[in-house]
Amino acid sequence: MTSAVPEPARDAPQWAPPSAEPAPAPERVTGREVLGYLLARAWRAVQAVATVIRPIGWAAIIGAILLWTLGPMFGWRELTTGAIALTVVIVACALFLIGRTAHDIELVLARDGVIVGDVARGEVAIANTTAAALAPARIVLPVGRDRGVFSVRRLASGESVAETFEMPTRRRGVLLVGPVSVLRGDPLGLFERVERRADPVELFVHPRTVSFGGESLGFVRDLEGLPTRDLARDDIAFHALSEYQPGDDLRHVHWRSTARTGTMMVRTYEETRRSHFVLGLSRSRDEYRSDAEFELAVSIAASVARRGVRDSFDVELRTQLAVLRGDDERRMLDSFSRIEHARIRDGIDELGAVIGSEAPSASFVTLVTGRGASTSDVRAAVSRIPSGARALVCVADEDADPTIRRIGDADVVSIGRLDQLPRVMRRVIG
Repeated sequence: MTSAVPEPARDAPQWAPPSAEPAPAPERVTGREVLGYLLARAWRAVQAVATVIRPIGWAAIIGAILLWTLGPMFGWRELTTGAIALTVVIVACALFLIGRTAHDIELVLARDGVIVGDVARGEVAIANTTAAALAPARIVLPVGRDRGVFSVRRLASGESVAETFEMPTRRRGVLLVGPVSVLRGDPLGLFERVERRADPVELFVHPRTVSFGGESLGFVRDLEGLPTRDLARDDIAFHALSEYQPGDDLRHVHWRSTARTGTMMVRTYEETRRSHFVLGLSRSRDEYRSDAEFELAVSIAASVARRGVRDSFDVELRTQLAVLRGDDERRMLDSFSRIEHARIRDGIDELGAVIGSEAPSASFVTLVTGRGASTSDVRAAVSRIPSGARALVCVADEDADPTIRRIGDADVVSIGRLDQLPRVMRRVIG
């Protein structure tokens, strides 16, 4: 006899698990999203494959497709045979892409700054830092718009080689050397895989310059200036004691030393100078008849800038589009490597106006332009130079003999060759 289990009362409370927020429903992925993802992956794969196929490789692939299509269509066994042969060649060439290119490469330049016309030298160090041998490969070294390619033999684990190279410099400027890449490809040139290994470096090709002697380019005595090696009888940077000379200021007599030696001794000082030297180089293409004339102007400006740095001047180089400051000769020459002429509306007259308004404390201003600058433009530029500053205008003119003339308060010199600059400057500054 079985006993019946009583049913729970309808009104009795029922047990339930602790309340919890319902789990979010999984996002539904639509067929369009799946198709878009697959197409994106396929497109990236196509791009990766396309980057290793060279133009001659595309021609071979298209030719094979045409032969495979036309052979069966017209029943020509010769076309089918050609299709088979071309396909075998394509596949065989593609096999050359297989292999590692884990070369460790370092690019080093002997000097990162050379004078135009000199030969720049460098070295590419290639090492195998992996645990396995690396197959032969080719190294690609871009230099500006050109590129060099050289072969590297098979490298065992831990082995390294070094390849030296030379680069002739025909034009002033900044050359980008690199990036160095490892190239794998087939002998027929159908496929090519390039992997970047070393970052590019900059090679500064400096303009030609000449040195010239004579006195300083011009300065104004100033108690807030920089002490130099030149001695003066009256200044604030004490140098030494010297014997009294007729005309010396008695206020500088050192009486204690005079009493001890029995000879009148006076203090001498290191001369201080206000050394704000501004060099303006016009980049207006309309003021130069040729690229060679502009290069002559750049060389003239760079030569004067070097002299300014050596005279303890704080050199400020101004063009219509840039302002460069520095007291280091190398950095100044690097700046000249980057300068190019351009088609701009402002000429030498506007450049003089900018110098007058933005460099009012300049003690010496040199403007450099080409034969295309008119006399009225030069006169306007000179008239706007800061008052009290010594002014010099250098005109690059390949057909001119060295001449010196006055326009306003400035000496204007015409120079046809760079080697004429020292003689002209000696006549101007003494």
